[in-house]
Amino acid sequence: MSISADQVQHVARLARLAVDDAQIPGIADKLTDVLNLLDQIQSVDTQGVEALTNPLDRTQILRADAVTASNDRDNLMSNAPAHKDGLFLVPKVID
Repeated sequence: MSISADQVQHVARLARLAVDDAQIPGIADKLTDVLNLLDQIQSVDTQGVEALTNPLDRTQILRADAVTASNDRDNLMSNAPAHKDGLFLVPKVID
C-alpha cells in the first residue's frame, strides 16, 4: 500500500498538525514503509498458535475492591466561592 502526499496533507489537516511541504514526501515514504511492514506481519500464518497473554507465566495481582476514600463534599464545598446543589459554580468562559 502506498500513501500519497495528498493523503498526508489530509491526515495532517484532520489532526491539526503543521507539516512543512518539504517534509511531506519523506513522511509519505515512512508511512508507506510502516504499512508495508504491517502487510508483511499480517501475511504470517498464525494458524494453531496459542494466544500469548503474558510471557512470564504469571497472573496479574489485583488489589481488593474496597472503598479507600470518603465523601468530603461538604468540606470541599466550604472552600468554594460559589456553589449550588452540591456543584461548583464557575463563571462562563465561552461566548
